[in-house]
Amino acid sequence: MSVLDDITIDMTIVLGSTNIQVRQLLRMSRGATIPLDCGHDDPTMVYVNGKLVAKGRVLVNEDQMSLEVTEVMRRDRP
Repeated sequence: MSVLDDITIDMTIVLGSTNIQVRQLLRMSRGATIPLDCGHDDPTMVYVNGKLVAKGRVLVNEDQMSLEVTEVMRRDRP
């Protein structure tokens, strides 16, 4: 058992973003689509504890989704 096993991180995978009014959100029903500010070829961003650490692309295989990491961000040196 590694000393790192019990460390928790907050990981966020961002496909894209949009601005939408609460009124529009409340009127949406199941199956509604929300357009994002990105295209299907744009990279997906991977944030750990709020910091961008990698970029990748979403892969879909039947009913499962995964993320292929295509670029790991360089760490800034002080």
